[in-house]
Amino acid sequence: MRCSSRSSARSSSSTAIDFDCSGQNVIRECPVREQVGCGAVSADFLAAVASYPNPDDKIRTTDLKFQGGGNAGNALTCASRLGLKPRLISKVADDAQGRGILEELKADGVDTSFFIVSPDGNSPFTYVIVDNKTKTRTCIHTPGHPPLLPDELPLSSLTSALDGARIIFFDGRFPETALKIAREAVSKHIPILVEAERLREGLDDLLIVADYAVCSAKFPKAWTNGASTARALLSMMLRLPNLQFIIVTMGEDGCIMLERSVDDDPDSGEEDVDSLLDSLRLKSPNYMTLPTCILSPKMKLTAKEIGTVSGRLYLGTAENIPPPEIIDTTGAGDAFIGATLYALCAGMPPEKMLPFAAQVAAANCRALGARAGLPHRTDPRLAPYLL
Repeated sequence: MRCSSRSSARSSSSTAIDFDCSGQNVIRECPVREQVGCGAVSADFLAAVASYPNPDDKIRTTDLKFQGGGNAGNALTCASRLGLKPRLISKVADDAQGRGILEELKADGVDTSFFIVSPDGNSPFTYVIVDNKTKTRTCIHTPGHPPLLPDELPLSSLTSALDGARIIFFDGRFPETALKIAREAVSKHIPILVEAERLREGLDDLLIVADYAVCSAKFPKAWTNGASTARALLSMMLRLPNLQFIIVTMGEDGCIMLERSVDDDPDSGEEDVDSLLDSLRLKSPNYMTLPTCILSPKMKLTAKEIGTVSGRLYLGTAENIPPPEIIDTTGAGDAFIGATLYALCAGMPPEKMLPFAAQVAAANCRALGARAGLPHRTDPRLAPYLL
């Protein structure tokens, strides 16, 4: 996979196989590992219950945990456990929750030296109620105060934060500060990945400069008013000409990725994007338990009254997790993004990246909270993807 037209100075880093003296496969580290993120962190108070309570009910928890959270915090923790060296730009208050957030990130290898710590206010925190019966979670979030402002990140600090960065990730929080960082990243030819979870103030400005986007299931249709997800992805690609690919994650239904072709083939075929997606779904094996990927040839993807994009469509499946093993889906999307960041740094092709990210997300669903189940690089379930 090409990482970006911006990263002309990119090294030829990739995951490769070495052999030790016994002939066993040895996973080689990705040579270029620095990565920067800007976005949300949180202290999560997780309460698992037998079933979600009715109004005025009094119930007991089946499990209780205090754990770090927040989209960017979770994604970068995942990336760190997989082998990257992430730096996170965010803000907390000098309170017990803020100190706990920083300590947990540091313990997981995330560089927090570019955090802003406010002497006043409060750190972000979230109450998460996990319903054991429906396998759903309800989040009640209290934002941090005061927010991170652009003036709190001087150019000298920003330059240091971006030094040697392989890729930049934004989750859409702190839009003014994020855009300041993004513009500096563009000037330094550093690729940008943006999470589009929901419509947010300032998110459009980040998407315009993004090289990659990972969206929630509802976002593409909400952003474009598209009649279908496939048509919405095509519309996004046309409106955001810098994007190399867009991924939409759909939980147990897997993911869809639209990749733009760098070189147009005048002899390539043309097909309606909805019809093409339907044909990929028919090819999806229903007997596979592990994630897999089905892809189209490079072609002209069209949608009536929208337009045409030269590219390729991918359909990624999710792991078929036995129901008793599903504990909590909190942070599954963040885990997917963390694995995608690693895959881009390691030069994985999309047909390998999507199952890898799905496998990491599935592992995270087997424990309570957004981070307890995040796998480390040495997890045997990841070995097939890292050889």
